[in-house]
Amino acid sequence: MAVEFSPAAKAKFDQFLTRYPIKRAAIMPALWLAQERFGFISQDAVDLVARSLDVDSSVVAGVATFYTMYHLEPVGRHVIQVCCTLSCSLMGAEALVRRFEQKLGIHVGETTKDGRFTLKKVECLASCGTAPMLQVNEDKFLENLTEKDVDRIVDSLK
Repeated sequence: MAVEFSPAAKAKFDQFLTRYPIKRAAIMPALWLAQERFGFISQDAVDLVARSLDVDSSVVAGVATFYTMYHLEPVGRHVIQVCCTLSCSLMGAEALVRRFEQKLGIHVGETTKDGRFTLKKVECLASCGTAPMLQVNEDKFLENLTEKDVDRIVDSLK
């Protein structure tokens, strides 16, 4: 089933497209728009972005699969992304992940049955000096965390 942008999303697309000298340069914002509209980047969404930008679907898929900020399958209302690169790992990121798995009853890459939480391990979130850290959805960054913070974080998101 082919998907389409809503009229409002199409207007946003047309507006941000004017900022790029070549259409291909707008792949990332177009993917953000698709993810905002559909909740994740399905193959249909990849095809829509490709058609909209006059590029091959493989080019769009390459971008979508490279960056962890794009969800390639449905996710929960709250996406918890724990940074697991060297600084965060040395400061306890793996213990945070294990505690989230216990608290939420899921493993990394899974979503809770109620659709509230998805847990992911991601690469550098650019906060090495305040490790370990995590990101909730696209806009909330939490730093200098310990296992004790996990319950507070989950409870605050319920």
